[in-house]
Amino acid sequence: MLAKMPEQDSVYDVVIVGSGAAGLAAALYAGRYQMRTLVVEGEFGGETAKAGIIENYPGTPKIDGYDLMQTMKQQAIDVGAHYLEGWVSDIDGEEGCFVVTVGSTKYYAKTIILSGGAERKKLELPNEKELSNKGIHYCVTCDGPLYGGKRVAMVGGGDASLKGVLLLGAYAEKIYLLARSTVKGEPINVEHIKKLGDKVVILEGTQVAEIVGKDKLEKIILTKPYEGSTELVVGGLFVEIGAKPNITLGQKLGCTLDKFGYLEADTLMRTTVPGVFVAGDTVNAFGAFKQIVTGAAMGAVAATSAYEYARQHADLLCKVHWKIAPTGIAA
Repeated sequence: MLAKMPEQDSVYDVVIVGSGAAGLAAALYAGRYQMRTLVVEGEFGGETAKAGIIENYPGTPKIDGYDLMQTMKQQAIDVGAHYLEGWVSDIDGEEGCFVVTVGSTKYYAKTIILSGGAERKKLELPNEKELSNKGIHYCVTCDGPLYGGKRVAMVGGGDASLKGVLLLGAYAEKIYLLARSTVKGEPINVEHIKKLGDKVVILEGTQVAEIVGKDKLEKIILTKPYEGSTELVVGGLFVEIGAKPNITLGQKLGCTLDKFGYLEADTLMRTTVPGVFVAGDTVNAFGAFKQIVTGAAMGAVAATSAYEYARQHADLLCKVHWKIAPTGIAA
């Protein structure tokens, strides 16, 4: 039972968790539907904000990822979306409402859009955690400039790792790309790497077996010899081997998972819990093809579905929304 009726400022038509491309696109569309919208930012911009220069977002020939996210955020603000810096610590249902806790404050929503993205995968090797940010990194855009004129290694064989190598090419003296099998990525990125010439050494079928260092990274031990030795002395090690979807809040609400461990959703981004929608890297809608444009598309679809749900099921909404009719969808 609600102890007291919440203030109107804490009541929304939709609360969006996450502010990457999916969350910001959802906010833009929700605002255009005149839904009272709150975005709980988490880490602003998600992975896109760290991506460096982006050249494949339609309609935008070349832009820095952080700048693109700032532009998307401003678009949503211009149509009425509200933003809150912080992280969702809890989420639940109460008398037909979704109750979202950020810090010590509770916010009430008719619908929820989960777009919390994914967390970078780790190598899960001894000493990795201890040397994190002491030679081991997971964001080239953030930490690549620290390695000007130095030798570094990049773990991963997908397109994200290729883009990371290209970013490192502006700083590092030598880059070793360690791929578990073969290098796979967009042909254009492969061609760009070839242009870096001897600066990049690609070692396929090679993994990191051991991380060596006490106060900072000193060297790595490879599973396959390079130039007669399994020891590789590098100043920095960047890890780009994919990510795990952030599914905790969805599970807390009772959403089921698909066979790949993502939040299960249909083509309209509806989860198995009525009123809860999902977008971005928390859902496996496009398989391994995870792009800014697909995340934004899912956000637009999720917001549209949330709008339709709130409009069609107004009679099922909780008494908070019946007694307080915030700007947006009539309660």
